[in-house]
Amino acid sequence: MDALAIDVSGINKRFGDKHVVKDLTLQVREGEIYGFLGPNGSGKTTSIRMLCGLLTPDSGRGTCLGLDVLKDSAAIKRQVGYMTQKFSLWDDLTIAENLDFVARMFGMANRRQAVDRALVDLGLDGRRQQLAGTLSGGWKQRLALASCLLHAPRLLLLDEPTAGVDPKARRDFWEEIHRLSAAGITILVSTHYMDEAERCHRLAYIAYGSLLASGTAQEVVAGCRLNTWQISGVGIHGVAERLRRMAGAEQVASFGATLHVSGRDGPLLRASLQALSDESGLQSTAVAPSLEDAFIHLMQHSQDPFAS
Repeated sequence: MDALAIDVSGINKRFGDKHVVKDLTLQVREGEIYGFLGPNGSGKTTSIRMLCGLLTPDSGRGTCLGLDVLKDSAAIKRQVGYMTQKFSLWDDLTIAENLDFVARMFGMANRRQAVDRALVDLGLDGRRQQLAGTLSGGWKQRLALASCLLHAPRLLLLDEPTAGVDPKARRDFWEEIHRLSAAGITILVSTHYMDEAERCHRLAYIAYGSLLASGTAQEVVAGCRLNTWQISGVGIHGVAERLRRMAGAEQVASFGATLHVSGRDGPLLRASLQALSDESGLQSTAVAPSLEDAFIHLMQHSQDPFAS
């Protein structure tokens, strides 16, 4: 069995009367890229902060890098790189000054060499004297990642690291992530982008504190047991509401010039779509459900307990 970088069971966290993370059980293998999916406000960031030692779980048990998540938070912090959703470095310092400051906080004896190496590895050397506040989103992302890697962590926890950056910067970032994984660093990354989720070795879907699905992208999709049809033809968008009311249709979503209709009762949905085709002339074609279809399905079947 592969060694586990993260192995937690029954982890809970409350803030007042809000049960934010409920009995979370998670296993992440050493060296893998593990995707963390779920709607906003579902407990992903709180879970990540418990894993990196910034928050202590109220109950449960487990280890991160072999260290107890309840007792060894200080030791965990020294071996983990945590990249927050919001850029959290200093706008009025240069790139090099930011990295040097982070190296000082870790008490690194060889900080100058570490800073120089990070600048080169992340392609920042030519901008080392540029103020961080003047950087674009993609370059800020690189700087944030460089700061996480300074102290040679064994585990990276990345909280929606590519939000707000352009497609090329996202692709370049993921190439770097796979390079780090190949070098043996374990990476847990939360994302809302389905193409990024498919780049992960395995996934977990968390909704409002509860883990609903986990496995490879293919296993998560298969676990939803969806039957999906692609609907095309003239006037297609005029029948979207009718499709939503159709027997067997659990979700309807636009995909370019077509609609995807999904449900778990395949025969019932097929019969409904055949009746629609006979009446309207629209074409129905069975297709393999996508990860996005599964994501929407899981969202629809989970309710926010704090919603008014």
